[in-house]
Amino acid sequence: MADGGLTVIDGSQLRSVDLSLPESAATLTGARVIELAESTASSSLFGLALPETLKSAALLRLNIEAGSFSGTELDRDEAAARLKDLVNAIADELKDEPLVVAILDGNTLRLFLEDEDDFAMLAENLFTDLDTEDKGKLRKNEICNALAHMGVEMGIPPVSEFPQLNDILKKHGAEGEEELGQAQFAQVLQPVMQEIAEALTAKHVVVIQNIEIINGSKIRKILADEKQLTNVIEKILHDEEGGERNMGEIRGFLEKNGKEFGLPPSKDDEAVVLLYDGMFSEVENRNNAAGLEKEESVVLMKEILEKFAEQLEASPVFHDLDN
Repeated sequence: MADGGLTVIDGSQLRSVDLSLPESAATLTGARVIELAESTASSSLFGLALPETLKSAALLRLNIEAGSFSGTELDRDEAAARLKDLVNAIADELKDEPLVVAILDGNTLRLFLEDEDDFAMLAENLFTDLDTEDKGKLRKNEICNALAHMGVEMGIPPVSEFPQLNDILKKHGAEGEEELGQAQFAQVLQPVMQEIAEALTAKHVVVIQNIEIINGSKIRKILADEKQLTNVIEKILHDEEGGERNMGEIRGFLEKNGKEFGLPPSKDDEAVVLLYDGMFSEVENRNNAAGLEKEESVVLMKEILEKFAEQLEASPVFHDLDN
């Protein structure tokens, strides 16, 4: 995928991976099996280093305590079964809570560099944004800030994921205090961007984005747990004083507090507002939940939650956690 685009990692990439064990191994420790599961998953997910939370959740899903399991010796059949279980558990975790990543391969940078007008406009905009004192001059070391300003959306990986960036800046003298005009600034920026693009072409960088995908998985877990479902419906139907909410109040409560139940926040998101409109339009004639029998209210709320789960599974909502 091109720079700046987003890829959803939802576990489907792991469903058909090769889970062969090393030929030379007669027995393997649990630690080695965990290591193989992690490396197998990583290599199938664009080389992404798996987050610790994901690995821990996968082990927990299988009721495996890493410390005690690590020292366990397994024969080949046991190790193969455990390896399969672990990779599937990682896939299942990603299905419930997908990751959103940007795969940086240099394409976006090359597009800027190949078009003189586009590059000139980019360099001018960066210079203007960084020249906050309107001096018409910037120090050479502001090149680093210019790259940070471009960010992942424009194909620049963070230093934490791309440590060779410091060497590239040093190689092109982009660390000094010398002041540059706009044209000089562009002349230094261009080869830096060129070398970054070449490095990314040779080895792509995958960056996890701080974006949550709301796909109905949390609602489905609630629906599958009768006790939890009863508590959630009670919380939705009644206010803190125990009074019964009408349909308008229920919708307002869900829009404000629905994230707790796996629903997307509707603030400033037209698509989510339309989602809520669609969910509640079917029950608009039942505009006062207090007028329904208790069992009818519970059935109605379960129906609404089921419809939310179905709709979100079909059309997941991307929620930027930085905003």
